Amino acid sequence: MLYKTAARASEILSLDVADLDLDARRAAIVSKGGSTEYVYWGHRDRPPSSPPPPWPGRRAGLPLPAPTRAGPWPGDQGPCPETGRARLGYDRARILLDRYTSPGPGISGWDLHQLRHSAATHLGEGNVGLQLIMANTRHRNPRTAMRHVKPGGVPVAEVTELLDIAPRRR
Repeated sequence: MLYKTAARASEILSLDVADLDLDARRAAIVSKGGSTEYVYWGHRDRPPSSPPPPWPGRRAGLPLPAPTRAGPWPGDQGPCPETGRARLGYDRARILLDRYTSPGPGISGWDLHQLRHSAATHLGEGNVGLQLIMANTRHRNPRTAMRHVKPGGVPVAEVTELLDIAPRRR
């Protein structure tokens, strides 16, 4: 979900089931500046978790509860009314992602924010314009968005091929 929406981890982790519009495949999030914006996921993607059944019947609660029924942590809004679990926090999500994506002992796995950067990079490699990348990642400044768009060798080689096609003037 972080990759597909190119959203900040804190934005996705703060979602409630009521924030999800499953028909439009979007979710209302509170952005970094405090305004309400939407993030979108693709039609082939599932909702942003694998919550306990019955997912379709749930109208409230947390789509991303913590893996245990531990009590709420300081600053939390309390346990999910549907599952009794606390909200999955950033630190715990970071630990779980690292644990399940690490290729081996002593080697770090993926980083939560890396998924956002990867989405911007892959959009750039797919020849998506900077304005659309900025709209997807919700960056306000083109220089900030361009930091994350780092095309690899294949797109650079394709651009170089364009120079061979252009008529040469002598």
